Amino acid sequence: MEFFERLLSLPGPSGHEVLPARAWREEAEGFADRVWADVAGNSYAEVNPTGRPRVMLAGHIDEIGLMINHIDDDGFLYFSTIGGWDPEVLVGQRVEILTRDGSIPGVIGKKAIHLLEKENLEKISKVKDLWLDIGAKDGADARGRVRVGDAAVLAATFLQLPNGRLASRSIDNRVGALVVLEALRALASERPSAGVVAVATTQEEIGVGGGGAGPGAFGLDPQVAFVVDVTHATDYPGAERKGHGDHRLGGGPAICRGSAVNGVLFERLIEVAEGAKIPHSIEAAPGRTRTDADSIVMARAGIATALVSVPNRYMHSPNEMVALEDVRHAALLLAATIRTLSADDEFVPS
Repeated sequence: MEFFERLLSLPGPSGHEVLPARAWREEAEGFADRVWADVAGNSYAEVNPTGRPRVMLAGHIDEIGLMINHIDDDGFLYFSTIGGWDPEVLVGQRVEILTRDGSIPGVIGKKAIHLLEKENLEKISKVKDLWLDIGAKDGADARGRVRVGDAAVLAATFLQLPNGRLASRSIDNRVGALVVLEALRALASERPSAGVVAVATTQEEIGVGGGGAGPGAFGLDPQVAFVVDVTHATDYPGAERKGHGDHRLGGGPAICRGSAVNGVLFERLIEVAEGAKIPHSIEAAPGRTRTDADSIVMARAGIATALVSVPNRYMHSPNEMVALEDVRHAALLLAATIRTLSADDEFVPS
């Protein structure tokens, strides 16, 4: 819990993942055989390097955020979004801006409701109508502290709720980066036949060139990959289960089935989950999964890939929510499945 809270609190939007990535590697150094990073920003931790098959465990460590694109002469900052935001979520929030001299605070401003014209009262907010206020007295003061291109995150802190519920920003997808590391930790104490590399990947939220997972998979050349991300929980008021499936907090991880998922690996995950009585659901993905699985499955000559997701309420908000038991069960499922793999396993669909 202490490490998870630290990981969630460190700002790391896509392209600016240095702080959480460094913390992830520091944690891995306590049990992994080897820890390193690459030029794409990905972080790696390896156990049993000579084992076969070679398995990649991927969870992206970046989060959505903001980027300064203009500083006006009055000292107000205008911004673009890093990743997918509902602008209504941004109104009135506090922010942490990452500058060359360290983090500085600010707030997101919008014209007060009293001053809005009647025809604008019910219109949704747009990013272009919002700004950041860092308390600058003028443009020169602001430009002395912030540069165009500086990134920011919402200043939302970790919150522990009853029944093992956790709320925070950046759960998408620090929870995936945590799960792959915890699965590796379990495997480090009881060596599997497989060689396993956990990877905290970068830039998934903006998907430039497939994000860091693509070059990461190319460099590792694994035979098998397990991707861990979040999926939409559908246990809140108004959720549409017909379109998105039945995924509940406390109901266990969602095991994906679809075109990007290797059928042999899917069946192995289900077999292990049922045998170990690990609660789970099945998620259908007939096209793209919109996760790192999409780039990993097509890397090199193709990699047998599976996707396991933690149900998450209020995704892409400052208060995403997961159940701790689902996090634990996801790590348990991965470790247990990897222990069943051998060098003789075939993953060609038949």
